[in-house]
Amino acid sequence: MSSLEIDHTIRDLVIANRILARENVIDDFGHVSIRSPVNPERFFLSRSRSPEVVDAPDIMEFTLDGEAVDAKGRHPYAERAIHAAFYQARPDVNCVIHHHARSILPFTVAKIALKPLFHMAAVIGHEVPVWDSQGEFGDTNMLIDTLPKAHSLARALGQNPTVLLARHGACCVGSNVREAVFVSIYMKENAELILQSRAIGELSYLTAGEIDQASTLLRSDLSQTRSWDYRVARAGFRGL
Repeated sequence: MSSLEIDHTIRDLVIANRILARENVIDDFGHVSIRSPVNPERFFLSRSRSPEVVDAPDIMEFTLDGEAVDAKGRHPYAERAIHAAFYQARPDVNCVIHHHARSILPFTVAKIALKPLFHMAAVIGHEVPVWDSQGEFGDTNMLIDTLPKAHSLARALGQNPTVLLARHGACCVGSNVREAVFVSIYMKENAELILQSRAIGELSYLTAGEIDQASTLLRSDLSQTRSWDYRVARAGFRGL
């Protein structure tokens, strides 16, 4: 059964990469991982490859220190530390996504809060925190390529589902891959809607109560399955 669970996890990870590429959340960069279903001290993540072309042989297993269990000559992502640190800090998290969706980038450089503007975006949280590497690390190459930087980012994430990285991008987490993909897509679409709507006039965001209730509904199995099936089909997979 363990082998079958791992096979299913790797299949879902490949599909998640393709979905996020299809939905323009991640492009040639960005990455998604899933915690191992049989060992919570391990996670699966592709080798360093463009997400749109990730396939099963690209998937590597890592410890929560970001070390490959068996690299087999494959080169891992430099920012695998993000995934390792998030899984260490959040036992409730089973999927981590790092992306640079263009619509969220203005919120990493401007003093404008990224908050849910429409009901589908309730899953991003009440307000998305912003982490800035400058405070602790000064000038860097902007990659979260060490565990100290990744642990700092994990502290900024806290118990939230999303966090922005100043002048860089964002991270989204979920209790499973479907939830994390859902959060990432609607984070991007919510950012687009804010940018479009600001040209019209003053914005009206969801209330705290609306966020809580809508998020609970959208995280239900029924909502998640419906959305996942749709995204899987759009990414070109059939019969799953």
